[in-house]
Amino acid sequence: MAKFKNIRGIAFDLDGTLIDSSLGLSQAVDMTLYAMEFPAAGEERVITWIGNGADILIQRALTWALKDEQPSLGQLTMARKLFDRFYTETVEEGSFLFPEVVTTLSSLKEQGLMLGVVTNKPTPFVMPLLERFGIAHDFQVIIGGDDVKQKKPHPEALFNTMSAMKLSAEELLFVGDSRNDIQAAKAAGCLSVGLTYGYNYGEAIELSNPDVVFDSFGDLLPLLGQPQANQESEHE
Repeated sequence: MAKFKNIRGIAFDLDGTLIDSSLGLSQAVDMTLYAMEFPAAGEERVITWIGNGADILIQRALTWALKDEQPSLGQLTMARKLFDRFYTETVEEGSFLFPEVVTTLSSLKEQGLMLGVVTNKPTPFVMPLLERFGIAHDFQVIIGGDDVKQKKPHPEALFNTMSAMKLSAEELLFVGDSRNDIQAAKAAGCLSVGLTYGYNYGEAIELSNPDVVFDSFGDLLPLLGQPQANQESEHE
């Protein structure tokens, strides 16, 4: 597409875009709820709570456990500490690369594009995951949820990415799976790609009106003038 011809850098969301982290997150949430003597929520429900960072994830979990009553500050504080401890135990075994991520990132990097990660995930968990899957070296910019004052859908992290890459909004593409990603891109003035396979609160990503919607990660290559790589499974 002609409007993508000026793209010089791409920023990616992490959870639901590069990495399927739902199992590890749901395990940590359920362990947290169990420790606080609440019932487990289960992965199918926890998936609908992912996307706004750990604080909101925990708030949603407790609100559900309390049957739609708002949790107290003390409950939120305790639950967040428990979650961080349990997620340290579940994050590696409960996270998987989505198909085509490794080959697509490699092709984009060879094309000379600058790549970044912009995620609401707590910063201490981001780099270990990228390193575990051998893709940390692909990114020039990595921004976690603790690196900004305002998380997505606020555009702060994307503005920081543009500054670090020395790009204008017209030169940066943002790729994500949720309405937070698309809203952040729009607020920053960037083009956006919405992926259908992520965790978008149970709603279709098309409803957020990204510039393009793709069903697979490898579809990025023909969009940016590259032949699509051979499909392979990287889901370990």
